[in-house]
Amino acid sequence: ELRGRFIIDPDGVIQAMEVLTPPVGRMLSESIRQIQAFQHVRKTKGAEVCPAGWTPGKKVLKPGPALVGNVWKEWDPFKDH
Repeated sequence: ELRGRFIIDPDGVIQAMEVLTPPVGRMLSESIRQIQAFQHVRKTKGAEVCPAGWTPGKKVLKPGPALVGNVWKEWDPFKDH
């Protein structure tokens, strides 16, 4: 027996999925955070991306070749951005 969660955008494209066995629970707050992040990326047409742990109002990143391998220089998940 498995349980799954799928985030599907308005175009019908699966943006995220998670499948778990029953002994491990899911966090509704994390699902909501991810939906908000996908909404933000869609609103900015991909000009801004949301790092792990991002919440609305926090720092976003500008994607591009310079960011590859350098996210750690721009984003500290333990720092309040």
